Amino acid sequence: MSLFVTSGASLVCTFGTTPATLVATNAVSVQVGGKPVANIADAAGGSNIPTFGMCTSLANPTVAAATAAALGVLTPQPCVPQTGAWIPTNPTVLAAGKPCLTQDCSCMCMYAGSISVLNPGQMMVGSK
Repeated sequence: MSLFVTSGASLVCTFGTTPATLVATNAVSVQVGGKPVANIADAAGGSNIPTFGMCTSLANPTVAAATAAALGVLTPQPCVPQTGAWIPTNPTVLAAGKPCLTQDCSCMCMYAGSISVLNPGQMMVGSK
């Protein structure tokens, strides 16, 4: 069973150097465990998906230019996520009219990074 992603979830990018914290803004009235649930519209770089520290992708023009200036030595540059939409895995569960994010959803950055959920922001509590 896949957990719903809430505001405060930890995200990682394949080309970033640090995790980022998701800020859910599109369905704040829908909550899971007292936290706003995220939906596929929570994909804006900067406001919903903040920086992943430094970017190491050569598809990023600033990284490519800095690396070329350093004679081919990879030179990471500040990450400014340029994200597309989240890819929903359970499109039947909606929040604010859009599919909710679950921990197995992903999002692509235009600089070739794949963004995924490291920690969905909630924990499943089992019962015996």
